[in-house]
Amino acid sequence: MSVARPTTVADAIDALSAAPDADLLAGGTDFMVEVNFGHRRPRRIVALRRVDELRGWRRVDGVYDLGALVTYRQIEDELADELPAFAAAARTVGSPQIRNAGTIGGNIGTASPAGDALPLLAALDAQVVCDGVDGRRTMPLREFIVGPKQIERRDGELIARVRFDRCRGPQHFLKVGQRNAMAISLVSLALVADIDARRVRVGIGSAAPRPVRPAEAEAFASAAIDWTTGDIAPDDVAAFADMVAAATSPITDHRGTAEYRVHAVAVLARRALQRAVRDLADGPDIADGPEMRRQR
Repeated sequence: MSVARPTTVADAIDALSAAPDADLLAGGTDFMVEVNFGHRRPRRIVALRRVDELRGWRRVDGVYDLGALVTYRQIEDELADELPAFAAAARTVGSPQIRNAGTIGGNIGTASPAGDALPLLAALDAQVVCDGVDGRRTMPLREFIVGPKQIERRDGELIARVRFDRCRGPQHFLKVGQRNAMAISLVSLALVADIDARRVRVGIGSAAPRPVRPAEAEAFASAAIDWTTGDIAPDDVAAFADMVAAATSPITDHRGTAEYRVHAVAVLARRALQRAVRDLADGPDIADGPEMRRQR
């Protein structure tokens, strides 16, 4: 097995051009599991951990720009105030050692339906930025992930960054697993209440071949909420939860049945919406989030 260790994006692209069938390796938290279980036998690897261009994050003109090598630990520690749902999702990922190594680019590239970062990125309409031999291109996450562990990455190309607009308002991430920590999700759900657009956005994980956006349910909740007071009728919350669950198409596997997953999605949707409207009712300071409160 050959291993290339580039230190720049350009060198990484050159290595991929020389070996189009090479596997990309970042934190290795998913990759090495497949190797250890004999599900993958890599012949060539391009290791990215030395590529500093893929590290770090910034927020410019209301747009978050995260390098592919940003780890779950960074999200948990550095973005907790600005993106609480993202930090909540990061905290559910494995052990501290896994969170120190696992990366946002790896989560997108693995494209597991159970990927913990994917529901929120879907809800935020995230864009995936790829660099390759043909230059840079940007795709919506919803188009980049085409199925379970299937992505639209071209030969000679790597995931460089992920970008999404800042969204003011309550945001929540909820997950059901077989235990409280260090467990792959049976289902997960992220909900964002965008107070500027007066729009509810939802991303669902582990309930379909790729992250789900329940557009009909989002439109229903957006219209049902009184965005001034945070009021919403209990019947509307229940209807929203049912609509979210109806948008999923889960499977039955060794971790849970499809029927249970549908039920769990409805429960998570109801809880997330109730928490979001409670935040709205608590006033603009809550809706703006900790970062905005510090600025006042």
